[in-house]
Amino acid sequence: MNTGFYRVAASSPEIYLGDCVNNADNIIRIAESLAQNDVQLVVFPELCITGYSCADMFLRRELLAKAQEELDRIKTALQDLSILVCVGMPIEDEAGRLFNCAAYVHNGEIVGIVPKTYIPNYGEFYEKRWFTSADKRLSDEITLNYVANRPTVPFSPNIIIEDMRGAIIGTEICEDLWVSAPPSGELCKAGANIIVNPSASNDVIGKREYRRSLVAMQSGRCRAGYVYASSGAGESSTDLVFSGHSIIADNGRIAGETSDYSKRMDKKASEDDNMNSNLVISEIDIERCMNDRRRYNSDSWADAPDVIKVILNDENQMKDYQIWPKKVNPYPFVPSDKNNRKNRCMEILSLQAKGLEQRLISTGIKKAVLGISGGLDSTLALLVCCEAFDALGIPKRNIYGITMPGFGTTSTTKTIADRLMEEFGVTAVEVNIEAACRQHMKDIGHPDDVFDVTYENIQARERTQVLFDYANMVDGLVIGTGDMSELALGWCTYNGDHMSNYAVNCSVPKTLVKYIVQAYAGECASTDEMKNVLCEIADLPISPELLPPDKDGNIAQKTEESIGKYDLHDFFLYHFLRNGESRDRILKLAEIAFSNVSKGEIEKTLETFFIRFRQQQFKRSCIPDGPKVGTVSLSPRGDLRMPSDMVELY
Repeated sequence: MNTGFYRVAASSPEIYLGDCVNNADNIIRIAESLAQNDVQLVVFPELCITGYSCADMFLRRELLAKAQEELDRIKTALQDLSILVCVGMPIEDEAGRLFNCAAYVHNGEIVGIVPKTYIPNYGEFYEKRWFTSADKRLSDEITLNYVANRPTVPFSPNIIIEDMRGAIIGTEICEDLWVSAPPSGELCKAGANIIVNPSASNDVIGKREYRRSLVAMQSGRCRAGYVYASSGAGESSTDLVFSGHSIIADNGRIAGETSDYSKRMDKKASEDDNMNSNLVISEIDIERCMNDRRRYNSDSWADAPDVIKVILNDENQMKDYQIWPKKVNPYPFVPSDKNNRKNRCMEILSLQAKGLEQRLISTGIKKAVLGISGGLDSTLALLVCCEAFDALGIPKRNIYGITMPGFGTTSTTKTIADRLMEEFGVTAVEVNIEAACRQHMKDIGHPDDVFDVTYENIQARERTQVLFDYANMVDGLVIGTGDMSELALGWCTYNGDHMSNYAVNCSVPKTLVKYIVQAYAGECASTDEMKNVLCEIADLPISPELLPPDKDGNIAQKTEESIGKYDLHDFFLYHFLRNGESRDRILKLAEIAFSNVSKGEIEKTLETFFIRFRQQQFKRSCIPDGPKVGTVSLSPRGDLRMPSDMVELY
């Protein structure tokens, strides 16, 4: 089974300047070790066989010959291992011109050599003194005179290396990444889904952060993996410091990087930090990259460059490797870093409010009406309304928060709803819907002691009717409170809570709603009581409160007991829509992410997700407008154009 994951490594071993034998020994040792851990590609730094800072010693034929001899020894030593190895070395052509190259070794063969295109010659860099640009090469082949049997191998910056596990590898070298139009862009048009970069990037203050953002941005722009290996210990410190900052990016996301100096110098640094000081290993999700290319196909019309394809033939590649990541984030919608999470939550709230501001301006309406249940979703919608009204200078008393006690309303949630509205200074209105619902049941002949879907939907539609009629009465806009997770599952009543004039939460997943409310409590709450009530809301169980409370007056109807945990559903939603994953792949990733949840529960919840997502598209096809705030949205006018009568989801 090809899982779609490709395990790669970037290594920055200690360099011995001019000592090709010791450098090759390190390369062989590291590659052998990585192959035992099913690493399929390892990248070493620029000119790592000789060292980058050899300067005028590059002009010595002895050094050039020794580098080729050691390349020959590397490929022979690794001939029985199914690992693609990229090393940096200088290579001379028949005209005596010298090129800064990346050489690929696989299965006992030198399969391709990529010369560097952009040669830096500014500041601390003086490479034009020794090296020629790839554009000046004589041919797309080169003969290696100091390798056994003098093989002739492909020699071009446009080499694409393909293997049978889905990896299509292109190469740029150090400076190639830093120019205005990196070669990787063209290589990806030709199919490359992994870009390799052997580099020798010195460190100065601030450069680490810039380098990281550059790698991440190019990876995202190309929708590809990016493996960046930079020189470190052993390079000359005459004028420069090389930190060995190596990075692996996956479709715009930093998947791993070597630790920085401060962590290495800290005696209390973790074992992981010490281990990652010169090596980083990660999986690149090739399948996700290709799914994104199908989805975001703006450059599909562009001419692809002519490339030289190298196909790796290896029986080991046909084996069932089962490469899976060791860790998978169980909450893909929620930033894992606490500080970043807080900032992201406040940014989302601002986007929601900005959308509502514009809708109020365009309609000329200065009043908002929304149902306040005391739950998370209606609380977030209220926060959005308050932020928008403050921004427009409209008094918050123009926000009408309506509580609508019904058969399932508990005193706890009703009290919380009242406290919430009092703290924010909005106009509180109570409309008890029990009598109206009982009358409707009587009218249609439904017993009021049969707690079925009709019993529930009568209440949901009555609440919606109250909101729209009240909005007509005060000339207001009905603000929808339902979130994206509910829309994905169709966990809403058609033409009931499914409907509004503007749905501010429609692209916010359930797992994120809680964090936004908590972030607001921590950052914006003006009183202790406001903070306390927001935190209490965040701790309540998720419920539509449409069934009677239990004998103790507590919430009896708990959504997650009916349809499964929202943590799982949001995970499925992200990987199905954002990443285009198959069911089998989602299941395996979920098992890794939720190791504390039984496989049976994951399978059951996944089946529920796929059934409900397919069957409930008819509700999403007619949802009201609402702001898109993240990479996933269910709007039928934008991100999800899906027929309501799908038989199967693939």
